[in-house]
Amino acid sequence: MTGATALTQSPPHFNLQGLGIMQLRRFAGTIAVTAFATAGAFLFDGTAIAEEREASVAVTAIVEHPALDAVRDGVRDELAAQGYKQGENLRFVYETAQGNPTTAAQIARRFAGEDHDVIVPISTPSAQTVIAATESVPVIFGAVTDPVSARLVASLSEPGGRVTGVSDLSPVAKQLDLIREVLPEAKAVGVLYNPGEANSVKILELLREHGPQRGLQIVESAAPKSAEVLAAARNLVGKVDAIYVPTDNTIVSAIESVVKVGMDNDLPVFAADTASVPRGAAVALGFDYYDLGRQVGTIVVRVLEGANAGDIPVQGVATTQLSLNPKMAAEMGLDFPQAVLDRADEIVE
Repeated sequence: MTGATALTQSPPHFNLQGLGIMQLRRFAGTIAVTAFATAGAFLFDGTAIAEEREASVAVTAIVEHPALDAVRDGVRDELAAQGYKQGENLRFVYETAQGNPTTAAQIARRFAGEDHDVIVPISTPSAQTVIAATESVPVIFGAVTDPVSARLVASLSEPGGRVTGVSDLSPVAKQLDLIREVLPEAKAVGVLYNPGEANSVKILELLREHGPQRGLQIVESAAPKSAEVLAAARNLVGKVDAIYVPTDNTIVSAIESVVKVGMDNDLPVFAADTASVPRGAAVALGFDYYDLGRQVGTIVVRVLEGANAGDIPVQGVATTQLSLNPKMAAEMGLDFPQAVLDRADEIVE
């Protein structure tokens, strides 16, 4: 009679509202274990089947270069620091589009069809393709210059929907001040950019705004593809006193070509990301993209544990770093003032 009574009892009521992704999975696992145990489903050693499903985070970038790679590594390391470890309770998937927009769209569609809890696109092009391909998966972007004009979020303070992330909008005014300090006689600065990257178009707008205020003419040279960067850099020779490389994935992926032009023509190369300095840029005032990745990782954890992505304001990078490469600067005809050397955060030998 006891067994019959148990079978006729009303099922318990569970309030699932407000539970996070991982909490829901733990709940589902508990229900599954209970069901198996009630039916007598045990392993050979008598223990019930009870295995919590791992979290799944998919990461994609438009191209491979040190800055974007550092974002990926920062995300993974922050997840590990907060208890989500690859191979234990985390599935961490990474794919790069190798600079190909068609490939980026294919990756986005594939991720959308898989069972991921969060997708992390690194760079503006990757974020745009992922958001276009998905309808419900939370998206936490990294290294996006202007997420509002790129139409990723409604606003920085209230992103809305299921999207948020960390912006890497460059401190353009400070970068131009540095160029003016290092090259007080400079009259023109050349800018290489890919017109197809929304982030680069935004940076160019800021350069046009702030350059003339400092007596600097901005001369642009477009390179829609990595293979065209060398020619675009050569197009600036004789027209400018320095070359500025923005956080443009196309240009940064081929920065060695820009460095060659700088060395051959005594044109100092200024970069917007510090990862370009070990690759040959003379100087960079920018962000540590590994730290940016750690910031992204903290947001991913918040979403895994129940927060709604669209309720989290888009974050910016609070601090900048000054990185110098005196050897390469000398090869480009540039000597750093002592005041600049003294305040450098990193000097690459």
